[in-house]
Amino acid sequence: DRRSVLDGVPHSLPAMVKAFRMQEKARGVGFDWENAGQVWEKVHEELDELQDEVKKGDEQAMEKEFGDLLFSLVNYARFIGVNPEDALERTNKKFIRRFKFIEEQTNRQGKKLKELSLEQMDAFWDEAKRHE
Repeated sequence: DRRSVLDGVPHSLPAMVKAFRMQEKARGVGFDWENAGQVWEKVHEELDELQDEVKKGDEQAMEKEFGDLLFSLVNYARFIGVNPEDALERTNKKFIRRFKFIEEQTNRQGKKLKELSLEQMDAFWDEAKRHE
């Protein structure tokens, strides 16, 4: 009953996984970039378009361009052999570890996060990075 190559991609998937799968399906029928350099150029094009919309302040246009940028980054990840979902989850976990380190250090000083300056938090962040 499929009318499109893309019909095999479940609608219920998280957006990043769905983008990756759609791009793989399109590649399967020959709709793909020739090389990673072309995809990287597209990433830069989309970033420029996003920055233009940010300057204009049109929230709908910003969301559209942000989505285009993410889609092109997912495509680049696919080209260089990186699973974007796994990469983002790894970064999420790294952020959690580092942020919890900031909280622990703040607690040891008997303070609350809101009492610290951004510079103090950045210093703890850098210390957390050194401990990894």
